[in-house]
Amino acid sequence: MVSVDDVARLHRDAILIDDVCPLLADRRYVDWYREGGFTAVAPTVAIYENAWQTVKELGAWHAYVARNSPCVIIRRAADIEAAKREGKLGLILHFQNTDPVENDLNLINAYKELGVGVMQLCYNVQNRVGAGATERDDRGLSVFGDAFIARCNEARVIIDCSHTGRQTTLDAIAASERPVIISHANPKGVFDCPRNIDDVQIRAIADKGGVIGVVGFPQFLGNETRPTLDRYIDHIAYLINVAGAEHVCLGIDYFRYQHPVATEQDARAMYDAAIASGKWTPDAYPPPPYYYPAGIETPRTMLNLTRGLVARGFDEPTIRRIYGQNLLRVYREVWGG
Repeated sequence: MVSVDDVARLHRDAILIDDVCPLLADRRYVDWYREGGFTAVAPTVAIYENAWQTVKELGAWHAYVARNSPCVIIRRAADIEAAKREGKLGLILHFQNTDPVENDLNLINAYKELGVGVMQLCYNVQNRVGAGATERDDRGLSVFGDAFIARCNEARVIIDCSHTGRQTTLDAIAASERPVIISHANPKGVFDCPRNIDDVQIRAIADKGGVIGVVGFPQFLGNETRPTLDRYIDHIAYLINVAGAEHVCLGIDYFRYQHPVATEQDARAMYDAAIASGKWTPDAYPPPPYYYPAGIETPRTMLNLTRGLVARGFDEPTIRRIYGQNLLRVYREVWGG
């Protein structure tokens, strides 16, 4: 059992990874993650962008890192351990959709060379690979999707099934020769919404050796407008019970239209546009405001999650697994190092 006096030491010493960080579309918030004690984070580089737009964004990230020595692009598991030793923030370049690949699998190899280590199959809607989580008809992985999975395995790119339809997810897990992750989704067993996942998906990810990241987006936690930290921890505890402590991580999903980053007016404008485009649906995404769990409203105060886990009786080895060791295992298996 971790004592209250040991909480700060544990938080400081642990490798802490947030497996999805769309907030970092605005690089001004890098310092918030550093302040919160993160070792590595996964900025969302692209969602619906085409190849040309994606390459320009990757170029911007590389230029940013070249000018900012506190950050380093992560290519292997050992890079995260080195970042921890050197006091740097590791950047795990992440796609939240396969649109950037267009219809050319060779782009997977090109993006891998540019440092992209994780590619999510879908973002809610149908694409070339398969169905998104909010599609009415999920027929599973497409023929192109099968080829996409095989090429990612070959190129050592991690497959992410967040925002992906249930059957498409199960097909992808079955097709992959390597661990598959769900970087950010919560269990339906705690709160049933279209973006959360059921126990069959959870066990399939675990059986493949992957991990599931627990989300802080309030509408995936419950019906409360301002969810508590305990509510967030309820989702962690449920996943551990179903999948085992070796298959849970953090995918908090802070983003630019949450409180206190955006005004309610700007958040509402984003929401209306997302609903109008069909990228979000009202049953999966209620309207703003978006308050993340009390105590971890932003990445700056992540120490409060360590306090909360200790207060709930989580031991140090389990916290270290959730915070980074589970992801490091997957990274090592897929990327090497």
